[in-house]
Amino acid sequence: MQPLNSAFKIILGSSSIARRNILSEMGYAFTVMSADIDEKSIRIENPEDLVMALAEAKADAIISRLDLSVYKEPSAEPTLLITADQVVVHEGVIREKPLSKEEARAFIKGYSKGHAATIGSVLVTNLKTGIRKGEVDKAEIYFHDIPDEIIESLIEEGKVLNVAGGLIVEHPLTSPLVEAMVGTTDSVMGLPKVLTQTLIREALL
Repeated sequence: MQPLNSAFKIILGSSSIARRNILSEMGYAFTVMSADIDEKSIRIENPEDLVMALAEAKADAIISRLDLSVYKEPSAEPTLLITADQVVVHEGVIREKPLSKEEARAFIKGYSKGHAATIGSVLVTNLKTGIRKGEVDKAEIYFHDIPDEIIESLIEEGKVLNVAGGLIVEHPLTSPLVEAMVGTTDSVMGLPKVLTQTLIREALL
């Protein structure tokens, strides 16, 4: 995927290593800022509305710490702020980051011989013009049996505690157990490339 040729800067408003890697794979240079919001304070039953509201809250939190006049200077290159959020939906229930090892264990056990969906948002805010473009992307993952020893290894490693639903499909222990996927791996990882590229282009118009 070729990055756009026009001159602009990117701030990635996420501490997610996966999102950093995906944006780098897209060919973009960027700086990183973390929103540090209380995600639990935003409660919406519809998962699509929830992830978009969280992406907007992250963008607003970061913008509140910036001197926007610098970005709005007539001579300034456009700066795009990219924020995102994701939840996992399993049997109709929204799952965010596990609160404990016990919850992560229960989450992963639930995926065994079953399936889960990822619902993710991407929001691109042009700090120079104020234009904000966002959309939601979905993917479904179907699993083979997930052995208890694999689950325990994932729990002890700890990375599953930092992702929505305790779900890391690209993990070397997990990926062989994926039976099928409807959607893209980058969407499941939290930053769908095609959607992100489209929103970047739209935010620059």
